[in-house]
Amino acid sequence: MESQSTPFEPVLSRRTVLAATTAAAATALIPAFASAQSAPGTSNARTTTTPRVTLNNGVTMPTLGFGTFGIAPEQAAQAVSTAIGTGFRLIDTAANYSNEAEVGEGIIRSGVARDELFVTTKLWIEQFGYDEALRAFDVSMGKLKLDYLDLYLLHWPVPSEFEKTIAAYKALEKLHADGRIRAIGVSNFNPGHLDTLRARTTIVPAVNQIEINPLFSQQNLRAENARRGIVTESWSPLGGARKVARMLQIPQIVDVAKRHGKLPVQVVIRWHLQNGLVVIPRSTNAQHIAQDFDVFDFELSDADMATIDSINLNERGGPDPETFDVAAFRELVARGGRR
Repeated sequence: MESQSTPFEPVLSRRTVLAATTAAAATALIPAFASAQSAPGTSNARTTTTPRVTLNNGVTMPTLGFGTFGIAPEQAAQAVSTAIGTGFRLIDTAANYSNEAEVGEGIIRSGVARDELFVTTKLWIEQFGYDEALRAFDVSMGKLKLDYLDLYLLHWPVPSEFEKTIAAYKALEKLHADGRIRAIGVSNFNPGHLDTLRARTTIVPAVNQIEINPLFSQQNLRAENARRGIVTESWSPLGGARKVARMLQIPQIVDVAKRHGKLPVQVVIRWHLQNGLVVIPRSTNAQHIAQDFDVFDFELSDADMATIDSINLNERGGPDPETFDVAAFRELVARGGRR
Protein backbone atom coordinates (compact mmCIF):
# COMPACT_ATOMS: atom_id res chain seq x y z
CA MET A 1 0.00 0.00 0.00
CA GLU A 2 2.95 2.10 0.96
CA SER A 3 2.48 4.51 -1.88
CA GLN A 4 2.61 4.45 -5.61
CA SER A 5 6.02 2.84 -5.51
CA THR A 6 7.87 1.74 -8.60
CA PRO A 7 9.35 -1.44 -10.03
CA PHE A 8 12.55 0.47 -10.77
CA GLU A 9 13.43 1.35 -7.18
CA PRO A 10 13.68 -0.53 -3.89
CA VAL A 11 10.19 -0.90 -2.43
CA LEU A 12 9.92 -0.67 1.33
CA SER A 13 7.28 -3.19 2.32
CA ARG A 14 4.37 -2.37 4.62
CA ARG A 15 5.66 -5.03 7.01
CA THR A 16 9.00 -3.21 7.30
CA VAL A 17 7.33 0.15 7.78
CA LEU A 18 4.86 -1.06 10.38
CA ALA A 19 7.61 -2.90 12.22
CA ALA A 20 9.67 0.27 12.33
CA THR A 21 6.70 2.36 13.40
CA THR A 22 5.44 0.07 16.10
CA ALA A 23 8.92 -0.68 17.39
CA ALA A 24 9.36 3.01 18.06
CA ALA A 25 6.15 3.17 20.09
CA ALA A 26 5.22 -0.44 20.76
CA THR A 27 4.30 0.01 24.41
CA ALA A 28 1.93 2.87 23.60
CA LEU A 29 0.36 1.53 20.42
CA ILE A 30 0.06 -2.25 20.51
CA PRO A 31 -2.13 -2.58 23.65
CA ALA A 32 -4.63 -0.10 22.27
CA PHE A 33 -4.85 -1.97 18.99
CA ALA A 34 -5.00 -5.40 20.60
CA SER A 35 -7.80 -4.47 22.98
CA ALA A 36 -10.02 -2.93 20.33
CA GLN A 37 -9.26 -4.85 17.14
CA SER A 38 -8.93 -8.40 15.88
CA ALA A 39 -5.69 -7.55 14.05
CA PRO A 40 -3.49 -4.45 14.18
CA GLY A 41 -5.45 -1.67 12.55
CA THR A 42 -8.45 -3.82 11.67
CA SER A 43 -11.69 -3.39 13.61
CA ASN A 44 -14.20 -6.19 14.10
CA ALA A 45 -17.09 -4.12 12.71
CA ARG A 46 -16.46 -2.39 9.40
CA THR A 47 -18.66 -0.71 6.87
CA THR A 48 -18.69 -2.35 3.46
CA THR A 49 -20.07 0.72 1.73
CA THR A 50 -17.67 3.41 0.57
CA PRO A 51 -18.95 7.00 0.55
CA ARG A 52 -19.27 8.45 -2.94
CA VAL A 53 -18.71 11.87 -4.47
CA THR A 54 -20.82 13.26 -7.31
CA LEU A 55 -18.75 14.35 -10.31
CA ASN A 56 -19.60 17.39 -12.40
CA ASN A 57 -21.58 15.28 -14.89
CA GLY A 58 -23.71 13.57 -12.22
CA VAL A 59 -21.78 10.30 -12.13
CA THR A 60 -20.94 9.16 -8.60
CA MET A 61 -17.46 7.88 -7.70
CA PRO A 62 -16.25 6.06 -4.56
CA THR A 63 -13.98 8.25 -2.44
CA LEU A 64 -11.73 5.36 -1.39
CA GLY A 65 -10.22 3.18 -4.07
CA PHE A 66 -7.54 0.62 -4.74
CA GLY A 67 -4.46 1.77 -6.66
CA THR A 68 -2.36 -0.60 -8.73
CA PHE A 69 0.70 1.50 -9.57
CA GLY A 70 3.86 -0.55 -9.12
CA ILE A 71 2.02 -3.85 -8.59
CA ALA A 72 3.73 -6.49 -10.70
CA PRO A 73 1.53 -8.20 -13.29
CA GLU A 74 1.90 -11.57 -11.57
CA GLN A 75 0.47 -10.08 -8.35
CA ALA A 76 -2.13 -7.71 -9.75
CA ALA A 77 -5.03 -10.10 -10.40
CA GLN A 78 -4.99 -11.52 -6.88
CA ALA A 79 -4.51 -8.09 -5.29
CA VAL A 80 -7.44 -6.61 -7.20
CA SER A 81 -9.68 -9.59 -6.45
CA THR A 82 -8.77 -9.36 -2.76
CA ALA A 83 -9.39 -5.61 -2.70
CA ILE A 84 -12.83 -5.99 -4.25
CA GLY A 85 -13.63 -8.81 -1.85
CA THR A 86 -12.64 -6.53 1.03
CA GLY A 87 -15.07 -3.84 -0.09
CA PHE A 88 -13.18 -1.60 -2.50
CA ARG A 89 -15.28 -0.61 -5.49
CA LEU A 90 -12.96 1.90 -7.19
CA ILE A 91 -10.06 0.27 -9.05
CA ASP A 92 -7.36 2.50 -10.58
CA THR A 93 -4.81 1.45 -13.19
CA ALA A 94 -3.09 2.89 -16.28
CA ALA A 95 -1.65 1.76 -19.59
CA ASN A 96 1.78 2.76 -18.30
CA TYR A 97 1.48 0.45 -15.28
CA SER A 98 1.72 -2.62 -17.56
CA ASN A 99 -0.88 -4.52 -15.55
CA GLU A 100 -4.23 -3.67 -17.18
CA ALA A 101 -4.81 -7.25 -18.34
CA GLU A 102 -4.19 -8.60 -14.85
CA VAL A 103 -6.37 -5.92 -13.29
CA GLY A 104 -9.13 -7.04 -15.66
CA GLU A 105 -8.58 -10.64 -14.60
CA GLY A 106 -8.83 -9.62 -10.95
CA ILE A 107 -12.15 -7.92 -11.64
CA ILE A 108 -13.46 -11.11 -13.23
CA ARG A 109 -12.18 -13.26 -10.36
CA SER A 110 -13.92 -11.08 -7.78
CA GLY A 111 -17.34 -12.14 -9.00
CA VAL A 112 -18.74 -8.67 -8.23
CA ALA A 113 -21.19 -7.27 -10.77
CA ARG A 114 -19.66 -4.82 -13.21
CA ASP A 115 -22.14 -2.08 -12.37
CA GLU A 116 -21.02 -2.14 -8.74
CA LEU A 117 -17.47 -1.21 -9.73
CA PHE A 118 -15.85 2.05 -10.79
CA VAL A 119 -12.84 1.37 -13.02
CA THR A 120 -10.27 3.99 -14.02
CA THR A 121 -7.41 3.74 -16.47
CA LYS A 122 -5.16 6.36 -18.05
CA LEU A 123 -3.88 7.26 -21.51
CA TRP A 124 -0.10 7.32 -21.63
CA ILE A 125 1.67 10.36 -23.10
CA GLU A 126 3.29 8.42 -25.93
CA GLN A 127 -0.21 7.72 -27.26
CA PHE A 128 -1.33 11.37 -27.22
CA GLY A 129 -2.95 12.66 -30.39
CA TYR A 130 -6.52 12.09 -31.61
CA ASP A 131 -6.27 8.87 -33.58
CA GLU A 132 -3.53 7.53 -31.34
CA ALA A 133 -5.74 8.02 -28.27
CA LEU A 134 -8.68 6.20 -29.86
CA ARG A 135 -6.46 3.24 -30.71
CA ALA A 136 -4.88 3.19 -27.26
CA PHE A 137 -8.30 3.20 -25.61
CA ASP A 138 -9.31 0.12 -27.57
CA VAL A 139 -6.10 -1.62 -26.52
CA SER A 140 -6.75 -0.81 -22.86
CA MET A 141 -10.34 -1.98 -23.04
CA GLY A 142 -9.24 -5.22 -24.66
CA LYS A 143 -6.78 -5.86 -21.86
CA LEU A 144 -9.30 -4.96 -19.15
CA LYS A 145 -12.01 -7.03 -20.88
CA LEU A 146 -14.58 -4.31 -20.25
CA ASP A 147 -17.41 -3.00 -22.42
CA TYR A 148 -17.24 0.48 -20.94
CA LEU A 149 -14.98 2.50 -18.64
CA ASP A 150 -16.07 4.60 -15.69
CA LEU A 151 -13.23 7.13 -15.86
CA TYR A 152 -10.47 7.75 -18.42
CA LEU A 153 -7.68 10.19 -17.65
CA LEU A 154 -4.89 11.85 -19.60
CA HIS A 155 -1.95 10.63 -17.50
CA TRP A 156 0.14 13.83 -17.69
CA PRO A 157 0.06 17.11 -19.56
CA VAL A 158 2.83 17.41 -22.13
CA PRO A 159 3.59 21.14 -22.16
CA SER A 160 6.16 20.80 -24.95
CA GLU A 161 3.53 19.16 -27.19
CA PHE A 162 0.30 20.53 -25.82
CA GLU A 163 -1.43 20.32 -29.20
CA LYS A 164 -1.20 16.53 -28.87
CA THR A 165 -2.54 16.80 -25.31
CA ILE A 166 -5.56 18.74 -26.57
CA ALA A 167 -6.10 16.32 -29.45
CA ALA A 168 -6.00 13.40 -27.03
CA TYR A 169 -8.58 15.04 -24.78
CA LYS A 170 -10.85 15.62 -27.78
CA ALA A 171 -10.63 11.90 -28.46
CA LEU A 172 -11.77 11.30 -24.86
CA GLU A 173 -14.69 13.64 -25.50
CA LYS A 174 -15.71 11.52 -28.50
CA LEU A 175 -15.45 8.31 -26.51
CA HIS A 176 -17.61 9.91 -23.83
CA ALA A 177 -20.18 11.03 -26.42
CA ASP A 178 -20.22 7.49 -27.82
CA GLY A 179 -21.10 6.12 -24.38
CA ARG A 180 -17.87 4.18 -23.96
CA ILE A 181 -16.69 6.25 -20.98
CA ARG A 182 -18.90 7.55 -18.18
CA ALA A 183 -16.54 10.39 -17.18
CA ILE A 184 -13.28 11.84 -18.45
CA GLY A 185 -10.53 13.73 -16.70
CA VAL A 186 -6.85 14.44 -16.32
CA SER A 187 -3.92 13.69 -14.05
CA ASN A 188 -1.11 16.00 -12.93
CA PHE A 189 -2.59 19.10 -14.58
CA ASN A 190 -1.72 22.49 -13.10
CA PRO A 191 -4.11 25.48 -13.34
CA GLY A 192 -2.50 26.80 -16.52
CA HIS A 193 -2.91 23.43 -18.21
CA LEU A 194 -6.55 23.31 -17.12
CA ASP A 195 -7.22 26.80 -18.45
CA THR A 196 -5.69 26.06 -21.85
CA LEU A 197 -7.57 22.77 -22.06
CA ARG A 198 -10.86 24.48 -21.16
CA ALA A 199 -10.39 27.11 -23.86
CA ARG A 200 -9.88 24.48 -26.55
CA THR A 201 -12.28 21.69 -25.56
CA THR A 202 -15.89 21.21 -24.48
CA ILE A 203 -16.05 19.02 -21.39
CA VAL A 204 -14.64 20.20 -18.05
CA PRO A 205 -12.55 17.35 -16.59
CA ALA A 206 -14.46 15.47 -13.91
CA VAL A 207 -11.30 14.53 -11.99
CA ASN A 208 -7.71 15.75 -11.68
CA GLN A 209 -5.56 13.02 -10.11
CA ILE A 210 -2.48 14.66 -8.56
CA GLU A 211 0.30 13.93 -6.09
CA ILE A 212 -0.95 14.66 -2.57
CA ASN A 213 0.22 13.59 0.86
CA PRO A 214 0.85 15.37 4.18
CA LEU A 215 4.33 16.43 3.02
CA PHE A 216 2.98 17.78 -0.28
CA SER A 217 -0.60 18.81 0.33
CA GLN A 218 -1.13 21.00 -2.77
CA GLN A 219 -3.82 23.10 -1.11
CA ASN A 220 -3.73 25.78 -3.81
CA LEU A 221 -4.19 23.30 -6.65
CA ARG A 222 -6.96 21.53 -4.75
CA ALA A 223 -8.74 24.89 -4.40
CA GLU A 224 -8.27 25.60 -8.11
CA ASN A 225 -9.74 22.22 -9.00
CA ALA A 226 -12.73 22.86 -6.76
CA ARG A 227 -13.28 26.30 -8.30
CA ARG A 228 -13.56 24.62 -11.69
CA GLY A 229 -15.90 21.89 -10.43
CA ILE A 230 -13.18 19.23 -10.67
CA VAL A 231 -12.82 16.49 -8.04
CA THR A 232 -9.27 16.04 -6.74
CA GLU A 233 -7.89 12.51 -6.45
CA SER A 234 -4.68 11.73 -4.54
CA TRP A 235 -1.89 9.59 -5.90
CA SER A 236 1.15 8.68 -3.79
CA PRO A 237 -1.02 9.25 -0.70
CA LEU A 238 1.79 8.28 1.69
CA GLY A 239 4.52 10.13 -0.18
CA GLY A 240 6.01 7.48 -2.43
CA ALA A 241 8.39 4.61 -1.81
CA ARG A 242 11.24 6.86 -0.73
CA LYS A 243 9.14 8.65 1.88
CA VAL A 244 6.74 6.07 3.26
CA ALA A 245 8.86 5.10 6.29
CA ARG A 246 9.43 8.76 7.10
CA MET A 247 5.73 9.56 6.64
CA LEU A 248 4.53 6.82 8.99
CA GLN A 249 6.97 7.84 11.69
CA ILE A 250 6.16 11.56 11.73
CA PRO A 251 5.48 12.17 15.45
CA GLN A 252 2.27 14.14 14.85
CA ILE A 253 0.80 11.30 12.76
CA VAL A 254 1.91 8.62 15.21
CA ASP A 255 0.38 10.58 18.10
CA VAL A 256 -2.96 11.01 16.32
CA ALA A 257 -2.98 7.30 15.46
CA LYS A 258 -2.30 6.33 19.06
CA ARG A 259 -5.14 8.48 20.36
CA HIS A 260 -7.60 6.94 17.92
CA GLY A 261 -6.35 3.37 18.33
CA LYS A 262 -5.53 3.26 14.64
CA LEU A 263 -2.45 2.75 12.47
CA PRO A 264 -0.59 5.75 11.01
CA VAL A 265 -1.50 4.61 7.50
CA GLN A 266 -5.19 4.70 8.43
CA VAL A 267 -4.86 8.19 9.87
CA VAL A 268 -3.26 9.44 6.65
CA ILE A 269 -5.97 7.84 4.51
CA ARG A 270 -8.61 9.39 6.77
CA TRP A 271 -6.91 12.80 6.39
CA HIS A 272 -7.30 12.51 2.61
CA LEU A 273 -10.96 11.56 2.90
CA GLN A 274 -11.83 14.35 5.34
CA ASN A 275 -10.15 16.83 3.01
CA GLY A 276 -12.75 15.88 0.40
CA LEU A 277 -10.23 13.93 -1.70
CA VAL A 278 -10.57 10.63 -3.50
CA VAL A 279 -7.66 8.45 -2.35
CA ILE A 280 -6.20 5.26 -3.83
CA PRO A 281 -3.81 3.39 -1.49
CA ARG A 282 -2.50 0.03 -2.63
CA SER A 283 -1.03 -3.21 -1.31
CA THR A 284 -0.53 -6.84 -2.28
CA ASN A 285 -1.02 -8.04 1.31
CA ALA A 286 -4.57 -9.06 2.26
CA GLN A 287 -4.30 -7.83 5.85
CA HIS A 288 -2.95 -4.48 4.75
CA ILE A 289 -5.69 -4.15 2.13
CA ALA A 290 -8.23 -4.75 4.91
CA GLN A 291 -6.52 -2.12 7.08
CA ASP A 292 -6.63 0.40 4.24
CA PHE A 293 -10.38 -0.09 3.94
CA ASP A 294 -10.99 0.05 7.69
CA VAL A 295 -11.09 3.84 7.98
CA PHE A 296 -14.80 4.58 8.40
CA ASP A 297 -15.23 3.86 12.11
CA PHE A 298 -13.38 6.94 13.37
CA GLU A 299 -13.14 10.64 12.58
CA LEU A 300 -10.27 13.06 12.89
CA SER A 301 -11.06 16.19 14.87
CA ASP A 302 -10.49 19.68 13.52
CA ALA A 303 -7.40 19.81 15.72
CA ASP A 304 -6.16 16.50 14.27
CA MET A 305 -6.68 17.78 10.74
CA ALA A 306 -4.88 21.04 11.49
CA THR A 307 -1.99 19.12 13.03
CA ILE A 308 -1.55 16.98 9.93
CA ASP A 309 -2.05 19.97 7.62
CA SER A 310 0.84 21.68 9.40
CA ILE A 311 3.24 18.93 8.30
CA ASN A 312 3.26 20.20 4.70
CA LEU A 313 6.71 21.05 3.32
CA ASN A 314 5.67 21.50 -0.34
CA GLU A 315 7.99 18.56 -1.01
CA ARG A 316 7.22 17.03 -4.38
CA GLY A 317 8.16 13.37 -4.84
CA GLY A 318 7.20 12.87 -8.48
CA PRO A 319 8.05 14.73 -11.69
CA ASP A 320 7.13 18.37 -12.27
CA PRO A 321 4.11 18.63 -14.61
CA GLU A 322 5.51 21.84 -16.09
CA THR A 323 8.47 20.02 -17.63
CA PHE A 324 7.30 16.42 -17.98
CA ASP A 325 7.34 14.91 -21.46
CA VAL A 326 8.47 11.75 -23.25
CA ALA A 327 12.15 12.71 -23.00
CA ALA A 328 11.80 13.51 -19.30
CA PHE A 329 10.04 10.19 -18.72
CA ARG A 330 12.81 8.23 -20.41
CA GLU A 331 15.38 10.07 -18.35
CA LEU A 332 13.38 9.28 -15.19
CA VAL A 333 13.31 5.57 -16.05
CA ALA A 334 17.04 5.62 -16.75
CA ARG A 335 17.61 7.10 -13.28
CA GLY A 336 15.52 4.36 -11.69
CA GLY A 337 12.13 6.01 -11.16
CA ARG A 338 8.75 5.90 -12.82
CA ARG A 339 5.27 7.31 -12.47
